[in-house]
Amino acid sequence: MRIREPAQRVSPKARLLWLLHSLAAFVVLAAGSYFIARWIGTSRWGWVPDWMDESWWIVPVVVIALCLPALAAEPFVRYAVHRWELSGDVVYARSGFLTREWVFVPVSRIQTVDKSQGWFERLLDLATLEIRTASHAGSSRINGLAYGTAAELAELLARRAEELRDDAT
Repeated sequence: MRIREPAQRVSPKARLLWLLHSLAAFVVLAAGSYFIARWIGTSRWGWVPDWMDESWWIVPVVVIALCLPALAAEPFVRYAVHRWELSGDVVYARSGFLTREWVFVPVSRIQTVDKSQGWFERLLDLATLEIRTASHAGSSRINGLAYGTAAELAELLARRAEELRDDAT
């Protein structure tokens, strides 16, 4: 039996959010590999291969060549995969880049629903919805939602979880 896709996509602006995250990671990775390779290559330590004296720049070029395609593709792959759905009394979310994660959270088990915004999310009017249960394994996070959608969903889930808890007592 195959698990069907959740019905709702995250905001299209999420691609730009993840592209900004990838760009920030790429700058740190490229700069770090440049400075470390230059430092090691010009150090004249005995354990450093001779080719590093003159060709230390090869290391950051290789790091950039290997990482750039993955960092450029990641936002688009994540957008194609990330989906969510509130179906009956279950929140269903799918996420991932290199691995896939499917999470089913029964609304009756929800303890808290939080929305948060990082710098880039605030800039793009996006938010992350965190759905927490007593069990860490039952918790979920939906990234890349439009802020209005995240606020409405958080309110709906909190209200529905309260109703279901009242019914159970």
